[in-house]
Amino acid sequence: MPSGIKDRVAILGMGCARFGERWDMDADGLMVEAFEEAIADAGIDVSQIDAAWLGVGFDAQNIGSSAIPLSRALRLPNIAVTKVENMCASGTESFRGAVYAVASGAADIALAMGVEKLKDTGYGGLPVRTSGTTNDLFSVNGSAPGSFAQLAAAYRAKHGVSREDLKRAIAHVSVKSHANGAKNPKAHLRKQITEDQALNAPMIADPLGLFDCCGVSDGAACAIVTTPEIAKSLGKTDLVMVKALQLAVSNGWEAQGTGWDGSYFHTTRIASRRAYAEAGITDPRKQISLMEVHDCFSITELVTMEDLGVSAEGQAVRDVMDGVFDADGAIPCQIDGGLKCFGHPIGASGLRMIYENYLQLLGRAGERQRTSQPVFGLSHNLGGAPNQNVSSVAIVGLAGA
Repeated sequence: MPSGIKDRVAILGMGCARFGERWDMDADGLMVEAFEEAIADAGIDVSQIDAAWLGVGFDAQNIGSSAIPLSRALRLPNIAVTKVENMCASGTESFRGAVYAVASGAADIALAMGVEKLKDTGYGGLPVRTSGTTNDLFSVNGSAPGSFAQLAAAYRAKHGVSREDLKRAIAHVSVKSHANGAKNPKAHLRKQITEDQALNAPMIADPLGLFDCCGVSDGAACAIVTTPEIAKSLGKTDLVMVKALQLAVSNGWEAQGTGWDGSYFHTTRIASRRAYAEAGITDPRKQISLMEVHDCFSITELVTMEDLGVSAEGQAVRDVMDGVFDADGAIPCQIDGGLKCFGHPIGASGLRMIYENYLQLLGRAGERQRTSQPVFGLSHNLGGAPNQNVSSVAIVGLAGA
């Protein structure tokens, strides 16, 4: 049986570019911006990096089909560089490659980068792939807001929640994320909104209004990882350790069978159970200090609370309204603004989430820093639609926890 990677890998340094409409930079420039912060934080030279991974969601728009752009932009020393893509989990996938390389002994120090440069396409949402293949993301009768609105309808039906109560709960999610993003100098959207604004915004796909949908951003995020022994030899004393890193991918059951009722994310439940077992977490509601989850739509965040086991079945609406996930709540969620306000450059989002948990664990999050010392930070990505997706769950924590 696999023993997992708990405490085998330490985060040596991390960096994140400012997210937004970055007309001033191409993808290379964004990667350099994130990398410069990460390598300064790590306190090493680029020549000490043994291998690297690059996560990109839409390579045709901004990177191309190889990993050369990362090696070229950072002037890496002709090391192995691998480009990975796994929808919205692409950034976490690059982190997984680097972490597994170190845990296996294949590399002493490895780098993970995630980047996306989408605003230059001129398209308001994600680019549409229309190759005509059976794996195409384009659907003439579907849209991202539409499919997640169906998730909301299924959740309401299963748990007997009124439209008004659910609408108010997802509005609270949105208001909370905007308040958090306003405190983050690297966030794309830094303007607070009121509940009335969220409730009365133009409808996109009932019950999702304009402020319940995340936008598309340019950005990059980076992590440098190593063994705890090497980290200590380099003078690092406060170590953030990788406690768990799990991935679950749909096999068609949700879309092709009759067992799924459309009200939850099957892969998230599987990935989170595996991650908790790997990290030794038995009660996530009590043990997880803060979370970054895939809030592509505010309903996604709400439903994910139950899939991660921090809210009981049918109780996420109550927990949201009780402020459990607010910045000053028991388990803050999206304390940096989340996808909703920090932004969502597809390939960078997973690493951006880990970056916030890393800063919080080290007490370096500035105005948004938690007053109580965090111990475990969880990040979650969901790529695809509710009925066909990939979920990743990463847990980082303080050494000794």
